[in-house]
Amino acid sequence: MKSIFETRHATEITDRIDRLREDSTPLWGTMQVSQMLAHCAAFHDIPLGNTFPPRGLLGRLVGRFAKPMFYNEKPLPQNMSTIPTIVIDDDRVFETEKEKLKEQITTFQVRGPDQCSHHPHPFFGKLTPEQWGKGIYKHLDHHLKQFGV
Repeated sequence: MKSIFETRHATEITDRIDRLREDSTPLWGTMQVSQMLAHCAAFHDIPLGNTFPPRGLLGRLVGRFAKPMFYNEKPLPQNMSTIPTIVIDDDRVFETEKEKLKEQITTFQVRGPDQCSHHPHPFFGKLTPEQWGKGIYKHLDHHLKQFGV
């Protein structure tokens, strides 16, 4: 499984981000491309230790059983629910969000897995840095495929 902490995988992701255009349209879902970029950046703020969303009741009850879906080889399902605090429904500036997301990917490379936050995922709970790395890659891959890149 690919990981955002592997340089070649991070490069692949940033190359795909660079292929997005401001007028890219989703193959599924309702987010605009700039909202998707902002959503991914908001998600990254959790393992980067910038935000600490609380765990919901459903996550506390079933999150640990569903956790492997975050970092296994199977693609994430289309239109799956998301963490409420990272739903982006306002207008965003495409280039600003694109650069922020690419900077975060660089930050993951510079910091490495040892500096990944120990704060639990709001649904899946405690994750190892290795699981975070795979899950971050998988989440980005999911949304880039959503926009055809």
